[in-house]
Amino acid sequence: MSKRHFDYLVLGLGGAGSAALYHLARRGLHVAGLDRFPIAHDRGSSHGHTRLIRQSYFEHPSYVPLVQRAFELWEQVSEDHGRDVYYETGIIEAGPQEGELVPGVLASAAEHGLEVEHFTREQAAQRWPQFSFAPEHSVVYEQRAGFLLVEQCVSAHVELAQWAGAETFCDQSITSIESGSEAVRVNTTRGAFTADRVVVTLGTWARELLPELSQQLTVLRKPLHWFDADESQYSRKSGCPSFLFETEAGHYYGFPASDWRGLKVARHTGGDLVQDPLTVDRTLDLEERDDVHRFLKKYLPCVTDTPTDHTVCMYTMSPDGHFIIDQCEDDPRIVYAAGLSGHGFKFTSALGEVLADMATDTKSPFDLSLFQRSRLKN
Repeated sequence: MSKRHFDYLVLGLGGAGSAALYHLARRGLHVAGLDRFPIAHDRGSSHGHTRLIRQSYFEHPSYVPLVQRAFELWEQVSEDHGRDVYYETGIIEAGPQEGELVPGVLASAAEHGLEVEHFTREQAAQRWPQFSFAPEHSVVYEQRAGFLLVEQCVSAHVELAQWAGAETFCDQSITSIESGSEAVRVNTTRGAFTADRVVVTLGTWARELLPELSQQLTVLRKPLHWFDADESQYSRKSGCPSFLFETEAGHYYGFPASDWRGLKVARHTGGDLVQDPLTVDRTLDLEERDDVHRFLKKYLPCVTDTPTDHTVCMYTMSPDGHFIIDQCEDDPRIVYAAGLSGHGFKFTSALGEVLADMATDTKSPFDLSLFQRSRLKN
């Protein structure tokens, strides 16, 4: 393949990259996207059927305006593409009154005037009898929450970008990003591309290709599990909400049962270190499955012990668990989002817009100071 030049290149077409491609293309810009794998693949962090989306963000109140914009943009994607990608189920969030989860939700809700309901353990058990709660738990419920269909979100963004004129090149393993005097050169195993500006959304591979992040990012292996469940109690159609629990063993989350795959549950905390994303262990670990089943047995006691599916994805962690959104220190023509730390997918519709603004020197309406790389310097 001969060298191709574009005004803008997007490297990595997962959650954030597919959205950045879409936002650049819909502005009428000459843009292309590169990826090592086919669109909506299962080799990184943007797969596994569903992802939570919630407003009253316990991790930090600064996320709230960004996730509110993400809600708007996901609705726009559904309308423009003709495919539903978001389902509102509401979310139960349960944890100790003095813990991290419930106080964080209440703080974000108070700061941004969001509507949440706060329950005692006994009140929550009466409203949602299919759940159980620990004696130390209090519970918050937010109706403006639910799940995104992750692969559909990615493919819809890419297709909308293509309809707007973007080009995509898969089977492109990127070997280096080089700053030239006239353009940025991106070398791949199949050739080279150049661009005036480059957006890097490489997920687990960002630490290899962005030297300034090589010591800041850690990749964790994260298994996802599905179990057979009584749909009269645990399906979306029966009114079962999504859920997030803070327990002594860690944070666990899950989704109502689907018609064909069962109820999904995973542990958000913990995870084994991944040295090479290409060789991550994707086999079923029975101890990991037993761990999430112990959680279900205690807190969703009527879910069966019959597994229906399993997969593995990866978290790319920053040191403090917050995103890193910035431009390269040595070349501001290269902008990136990295270290989404296992809670970034819900934001990707808005992150794509933010990255498109950064790449085109457009002032962002959001306060992004929490996400700047400089916070990580000693």
